[in-house]
Amino acid sequence: MGVFTHEMEATSPVPTARLFKAFVLDSDTLFPKVAPYAIKGVEYLQGSGGPGSIRKVNFAEGWGFEYLKEKVDDIDQDNLLYTYTVIESDLFNNIIEKINYEIKFIEAPNGGTICKITTKFYSVGDIEINEEAIKDSLQKRAQVFKAVEEYLLANPDS
Repeated sequence: MGVFTHEMEATSPVPTARLFKAFVLDSDTLFPKVAPYAIKGVEYLQGSGGPGSIRKVNFAEGWGFEYLKEKVDDIDQDNLLYTYTVIESDLFNNIIEKINYEIKFIEAPNGGTICKITTKFYSVGDIEINEEAIKDSLQKRAQVFKAVEEYLLANPDS
């Protein structure tokens, strides 16, 4: 199995605790609401959102893939750290075995948030992962991030 690691930082003017809550604790209902062009819905196959839970994310038609199943590895509210693993998706095409995400929410000096995101793509066997496909997936993820951020900024009381 090969591993391709991608690290990035995303900044947001949204306060850290609020952004963590939106992206981790409320994502099941918030993502389909603010990005229906991307996410059709989320359903739990096991658990109710805590560590060990498995959920299926269904994507909107034309998004490029139909679904993914992810397992929540850890939600550390004290340290604002969220880790989960995508364990199945029609995106994989027998090339990717799993994708592991670690997202750390850090308070920025201006009162906003810095999100440090480490993504590890695990390939099936010795297959090389196409970097263009990864970039496309990460760009789609960034679109949803922006939609959530815009919603939070436009609705400070939500």
